[in-house]
Amino acid sequence: MNTAAATLQTEQQVTLLALLKNRFLKHMNRHEALSWTQIEQRILIEPQKLFSLSEMERTGGEPDVIGYDKASDTYLFVDCSAESPIGRRSLCYDQVALEQRKKFPPTGSACGFAAQMGIELLDEGQYRTLQTIGVFDVKTSSWIRTPQAMRSLGGALFGDSRYDRVFIYHNGADSYYASRGFRGLLRV
Repeated sequence: MNTAAATLQTEQQVTLLALLKNRFLKHMNRHEALSWTQIEQRILIEPQKLFSLSEMERTGGEPDVIGYDKASDTYLFVDCSAESPIGRRSLCYDQVALEQRKKFPPTGSACGFAAQMGIELLDEGQYRTLQTIGVFDVKTSSWIRTPQAMRSLGGALFGDSRYDRVFIYHNGADSYYASRGFRGLLRV
């Protein structure tokens, strides 16, 4: 991530923090035991996180806190948009897949886009945890972090929710669809 480009103007910071606070207060079921004041203080200590949150918001992710990880002492912001973020769709899985896709290549990859934003793709466990606090991806699907053993064989994982159940599937990592994007995680 380019730190020079990762700086928000004061007005942008204030607007973003107000939006995140309102979303946090509106959806307390996602983080009942957490305090916005502590989260906001943590964000302000690491201003590059504001850039990542801004990018999550700009691309349609509607980031919100879904938990606190004691082991890493971090708050977990995750894309909580009802469907896979619209500004992050039609991407293959990673750079290797993008380079291998010779015919009709997509404009980018989920892993590459996430790295530029300063976030990480959800893994299968994180994706399933997200689905316990709401229903997400009923019309779309989202790439999820794929174990290297599977990725080395050419595949990648994605998930969605259908018929009141979470499904995890596989696809060729070079595939891409208008309805498939990715959800990100930011540790603050």
